[in-house]
Amino acid sequence: MRIDISGHNIDITPALRDYVNSKLERVDRHFDHHLDVRIILGVEKLDQKAEATLAISGKTLFADAVSEDMYASIDALADKLDRIVLKHKEKLTDHHRGESPARSESFG
Repeated sequence: MRIDISGHNIDITPALRDYVNSKLERVDRHFDHHLDVRIILGVEKLDQKAEATLAISGKTLFADAVSEDMYASIDALADKLDRIVLKHKEKLTDHHRGESPARSESFG
């Protein structure tokens, strides 16, 4: 997984960078394809905002979270990303069981 972290009206400290990387490990474990993630951490008045854009093989997934604490925003963002990636993974799996025996018999 490639993670690009940038800040909007905030300096990205090594502690924030490490926290984001540790929280996104769970997302990486659930999806075995290559992920490009762009994280933007920002401050707007009293709100701490975290948003992410995932580029997954032809699709772009987006999630954001707003809280009064940056670490809480990152936690909420990681939970949302995890749900989105699991939902996307579920869509990719083939749920068909194949031909049923009744359909394979010839009626004639």
